[in-house]
Amino acid sequence: MSFGGALAAGKSVSFSHRNFHGCFENLYCNGINIINLAKRQKPQIYIMGNVSFSCSQPQMVPVTFLGSGSYLALHGSSGQDELSVSFQFRTWNKMGLLLSSNFHQYSGSLLLYLRDGKIKLNLFKLGKQQSDITAGVELNNGQWHSISLSAKRNHLSIMIDNDVTSVLHFVLPMQIYSGDIYYFGGCPNTSSDYECKNPFGGFQGCMRQISISNKVVDLISVQQSIFGNFSDLQIDLCGLIDRCLPNYCEHGGECSQSWNSFYCNCTNTGYMGATCHYSIYEQSCEAYKHKGNTSGFYYIDSDGSGPLGPFLVYCNMTDTAWTIIQHNSSDLTRVKSSNRENPHTVFFKYTANTEQLQATINHAEHCEQELAYHCKKSRLLNKRDGIPLSWWVGRTNETQTYWGGSLPDVQKCTCGLQGNCIDSQYYCNCDADRNEWANDTGFLSYKEHLPVTQIVITDTDRPNSEAAYKLGPLLCRGDRSFWNSASFNTETSYLHFPTFHGELSADVSFFFKTTASSGVFLENLGIKDFIRIELHSPAEVTFSFDVGNGPFEVMVQSPTHLNDNQWHYVRAERNIKEASLQVDQLPPKSQAAPVDGHILLQLNSQLFVGGTASRQKGFLGCIRSLQLNGIALDLEERAKITPGVDPGCPGHCSSYGNLCHNGGKCKEKHSGFSCDCSFSAYSGPFCLNEISAYFGSGSSVTYNFQEYYTLSKNSSSHAASFHGDMTLIRETITFSFRTTRTPSLLLYVGSFYKEYLSVTLAKNGSLQIRYKLDSHQEPDVFNSNFKNMADGQLHHVKINREEGVLFVEVNQNPREQVTLSSGIEFNAIKSLVLGKILENNDVDQETMKANSQGFIGCLSSVQFNHIAPLKAALHHTSSAPVTIKGHVAESNCGTLTGAESTLSETTHSFADHSGPIDEGEPLANAIRSDSAIIGGVIAVVIFILLCITAIAVRIYQQKSLYKKNETKRAENEDCTETALKSELTMQNRVNENQKEYFF
Repeated sequence: MSFGGALAAGKSVSFSHRNFHGCFENLYCNGINIINLAKRQKPQIYIMGNVSFSCSQPQMVPVTFLGSGSYLALHGSSGQDELSVSFQFRTWNKMGLLLSSNFHQYSGSLLLYLRDGKIKLNLFKLGKQQSDITAGVELNNGQWHSISLSAKRNHLSIMIDNDVTSVLHFVLPMQIYSGDIYYFGGCPNTSSDYECKNPFGGFQGCMRQISISNKVVDLISVQQSIFGNFSDLQIDLCGLIDRCLPNYCEHGGECSQSWNSFYCNCTNTGYMGATCHYSIYEQSCEAYKHKGNTSGFYYIDSDGSGPLGPFLVYCNMTDTAWTIIQHNSSDLTRVKSSNRENPHTVFFKYTANTEQLQATINHAEHCEQELAYHCKKSRLLNKRDGIPLSWWVGRTNETQTYWGGSLPDVQKCTCGLQGNCIDSQYYCNCDADRNEWANDTGFLSYKEHLPVTQIVITDTDRPNSEAAYKLGPLLCRGDRSFWNSASFNTETSYLHFPTFHGELSADVSFFFKTTASSGVFLENLGIKDFIRIELHSPAEVTFSFDVGNGPFEVMVQSPTHLNDNQWHYVRAERNIKEASLQVDQLPPKSQAAPVDGHILLQLNSQLFVGGTASRQKGFLGCIRSLQLNGIALDLEERAKITPGVDPGCPGHCSSYGNLCHNGGKCKEKHSGFSCDCSFSAYSGPFCLNEISAYFGSGSSVTYNFQEYYTLSKNSSSHAASFHGDMTLIRETITFSFRTTRTPSLLLYVGSFYKEYLSVTLAKNGSLQIRYKLDSHQEPDVFNSNFKNMADGQLHHVKINREEGVLFVEVNQNPREQVTLSSGIEFNAIKSLVLGKILENNDVDQETMKANSQGFIGCLSSVQFNHIAPLKAALHHTSSAPVTIKGHVAESNCGTLTGAESTLSETTHSFADHSGPIDEGEPLANAIRSDSAIIGGVIAVVIFILLCITAIAVRIYQQKSLYKKNETKRAENEDCTETALKSELTMQNRVNENQKEYFF
């Protein structure tokens, strides 16, 4: 330890600041007087340079005000028509009394204090405030500041920090005559308001160079009780502590302090808590998904409370959550004229740094990145002097010579592994070195080498030699730590891990589920220190620890029992300011740490999970996703070799099943769950995506129940319950619609016995429901209270029949009820029609009028019991018994406002879909189509080139090329330079369309 400068034995050390020049006094270290040892030339003291044991500079005696009871009372000359007071002060507090004094014969008083870090001066006359003066700013920054106050008769001036250019002058409405006592920093407890005013609390900090009537006060004389009076002061010492050095605010938090504590401003850091320790973002897209979030842009923090910061990704929520990280060069790029001496080298910069990428990849279950390489007389692996002609570099900065779809160390392309290269002598299509276009394209999926950071191409300098490459975004799915779990089967079983090191900040988070009433989740011991989290009772979780100040405990009491065999979340944090505990979404509980107590948590034993070192109070149940300071512990791997503990824990649907909406069924998976939307009118990972369609004039969708029974009577499908002999005594129907046309037929269900149900809009736009459950009676008619529903707005309808009672709910308004008289049984239903009935049916006149117009508008999320006819028509045409007539176009009209819906009516036409849409595929679906599109484009271009006679004709034909490329596909490419230009143009257009559609 050195004072006044720095010394490194045997080394030359350079510092940005010069050594100290001035005086030290009262220099102590751990109670040892350093100056005294130096004077006595003790061997442990080494003196370098010119050091003397006298100080020629004027001595400044500071005084420390320790608390609210501190004050310094000094006498002055009473009855003078002028007043002069000056002093220096330093403090961290925003508020506190600096000076209070009464004028001669109590004719008035002066009050000088700090408020919000500014100087405030109040003058009183006979108890009434006469003036309010403000000066200075941020004077509570811990530095020395000076204040000089002078007054003569009714003129007053105040100067801050000896800045003569900013002296404030005031003319007062009163004459000032000095009093006999000046109170600095506070008031005596025995004084009255007439003697000393202190409405703002005592000053905590230091003062020095106090001067009254231009005479410097000898504070040593005050200390010796020769002059003045004081209480709770430290004289000849400034005991102000800089509590922001070192700065315990983490992750860039801004530190500020008061006399006895410090505070962290975590704004815009991405972290929260007393020391900005805990991340406000989830660690993965998987975690966002299981909070019910849908696809979109999210910040993720891969190491939680660790040193890595958050970064922005796109989360594609499918059956699994895909994390998509883009880079700066995603276009198809052509390369010419490159060789060994002048290689083409491209570097890829991602939206995350290397450490963030590595953490994300390590967390993921699987990662991949598509690398497409198109070539004409441009080789990949053909070696010259033992060095490949082209290569790429991954995250580890190692050169890689295997290409998309291949494996490390084999130096082959996909075709080489599959044995279908265009020339069997080579392991890559491009190595055939043909004067025609070929490609080696595929996905790189070896996580340790991802992502691609550099591509080097050296073989495009020969005649007709050319290459083109494209690198897709980094795609990662899943989160290995989120579902990592262990089952503790006996009270004596536990897992042990290395000692937990969280000396200054420690956070622990995990999920648990149990049926036991108590048990210890984890424990780590030191010589005296310890940390423990346990289920203390069925509704109580406690977090206890000791860092040398005695045991502390934070407890959260749940209003419901936690031993319900469902997943519950626990997060505990301990730092030098406080300890906090949160359970599920309950309000967190916290307890402040003692001021100036021990701060280091020192542990030395193994960390026990699911039990204790004494093997008592063990935990029975499951623990999942255990993380300590952002680092996940691999519970499953340790459980594989531990008796009484099993890796994994089934039963996620009991906790997460509520994320499956609109009739979706939760399905258990080894790592998590998925929502089965088979019998829901919705789609998406949580069955939340509305399936809507725009119906044109005369169009219809017919779902045939009898046909479905015929096709599936030997299967286990629920739809097999509908058949010709089936009698329904209840049904539930839900749908949404939007239209401006009346009359309209929205929905019709017919039977083989001339019984039917029709839902129509009458001429005036009111909703009408007709049930004819007896072929010999007139139908029952229900009229909604809504007068006009053909207003272009989206309306939601729910119809529920229980035998002879009909319940109707419109737009979540109070449910209406009517009793049917035509019967209670709906016999032998045949089909359900949306839009126009195309068959001849015996229906009432009003239904016939509505049917003559059909339906023009939007229908969305149509559900009949467990059948979703509109979803079947749009997504499962080949397998479902659905007939579509006229123009029916899938649209997002069910989620847009009325004005926007017209813009979407022609989008995603049903006729444009070549097959069912698989929502379970990530963005990689769009990327994988590039090769097929390129092949199709090239095949079309070959045909066009045969017809080209002039440049103008060629340009005209390229305009129609895009419309044709969807129907053309080919495996072999053959193209000239002009064809590649067309290919690049079309490729860019297709890619842009795919990106817009995805986002």
